[in-house]
Amino acid sequence: MNVLLLAGGLGTRLRPMTENMPKPMAPIVNRPWLEHLILHLKEQGVQRFVIALKHYPEKIKNYFGDGRRLGVSIQYALEEKLLGTAGAIKNAESLLDEQFIVLNADIVHDIELIPLLDFHRSHEGKVTIGLTEVEDPSAYGVVEQDDTGRILCFVEKPRLDEAPSRRINAGIYIMEKSVLAAIPSDREVSIERETFPLLIGDNIGVYGTTIRGYWADMGTKERYRKIHWDLMTGTSRIPIPGQSRGDGIWIGKGCDIAASAFLVPPVLIGENVRIGARSVIGPYAVVGSKCSIGPNARLSETILWDGCQVNDGANLNNCIFGYGLEIGSRHILHEAVMNRLEVMQA
Repeated sequence: MNVLLLAGGLGTRLRPMTENMPKPMAPIVNRPWLEHLILHLKEQGVQRFVIALKHYPEKIKNYFGDGRRLGVSIQYALEEKLLGTAGAIKNAESLLDEQFIVLNADIVHDIELIPLLDFHRSHEGKVTIGLTEVEDPSAYGVVEQDDTGRILCFVEKPRLDEAPSRRINAGIYIMEKSVLAAIPSDREVSIERETFPLLIGDNIGVYGTTIRGYWADMGTKERYRKIHWDLMTGTSRIPIPGQSRGDGIWIGKGCDIAASAFLVPPVLIGENVRIGARSVIGPYAVVGSKCSIGPNARLSETILWDGCQVNDGANLNNCIFGYGLEIGSRHILHEAVMNRLEVMQA
């Protein structure tokens, strides 16, 4: 059984960070999320992957290649035009096994596949949807199920008091290849609004089961930040790179941190980072590899991607900065979100 990772979305809600990169390649605790995901699935025995591509496909292809570096096999299915979730699955049909797993690659999670597979094998349906419970399902497609777990319908964005449940599609599916016959080729197809209702209406057997573990959509800047803070405070089992000091501080190899610098947990420092005298880093700060932080700088609730330079006396709060940005001396920035493309155009 192979796994199809859907990584072709435009990531518009996370712009400008995803302006020139696929959203699954955005770093989560200093490592592209897609790499975290592949390694997490590899630990569960998955060896063969297909990645559906559209937005900046070369960024993913160049990074992962054939997968050998990570000890897995990777093939690619490129969308010439946007096809939607179901259309992307159909586009990869020739590369998929008779039974396969599909995951939205921009969802951050640490779920285990075995319970989902066991449930799929316990019923006679053709599709199992991993479900997650949310406090307010009014912004989602909410499922209505019978006692066996069979999905009766999707209720799109119901009022909270009218929702049939709090269970929503978690973007994780187990599918039999035969159901792909129900998906038209070469056009955009929504899996929730078109494919699943069609399969349910034809009594094909679409079931759902609630997944366990951490689950978060990183689709907005606020959610992207919150995922980091969740991981750094132990909400998820997703591993954090670097040497843990055991006090909520992780430090990578080759760092040069001044003795008078103050790290306020939780803090993650990447590899080969320089931090100047009397700087205060944290709480809630992620510093990418090869960053340079000048003396007397202050970072809190801020995420810096690799290669950033923060000059002396700068004060950053609640910021996200893309690869290789430089922040001038004594700049004070609050809730700034920038990437290199923005700076070059400014």
